[in-house]
Amino acid sequence: MTFSANANHDAVLRARVALLGSQTLPVRHEVAAYRVLARVSPLAYLPLLTIALYEYSRQDFAHLPETALALRAEAVDAARRMYAMEPSRDLLLLKALKRYRKQLVLMGRQEELDAVDRATALVESGRPWPGGTGA
Repeated sequence: MTFSANANHDAVLRARVALLGSQTLPVRHEVAAYRVLARVSPLAYLPLLTIALYEYSRQDFAHLPETALALRAEAVDAARRMYAMEPSRDLLLLKALKRYRKQLVLMGRQEELDAVDRATALVESGRPWPGGTGA
């Protein structure tokens, strides 16, 4: 086993231990753990990552709109990557898109709203996401 494989295994173990601990984690630690675990177990952790990223953007970065927007974009991407047959996928993806859109409106980025609105309409209609199905 190479060093990088050990480091990855160690990161997964640290993330699992952090989440299983008896203490309530700050949302930034949850996000870090879910980012690691979503790579090895996407079905279980992409939905949790999506939710945690929104909370992180809202709680810790409300005063930094560019960072909040980037975190919400990451949440949209995480929801999009969920398995297409996951029952809650469309609902979670719609929530992430609407939260991303809200941040764009707060920042006055009107030119980007059309793309978000088109993506939202695709999800609502049940058509596949551009560039892939999310499966």
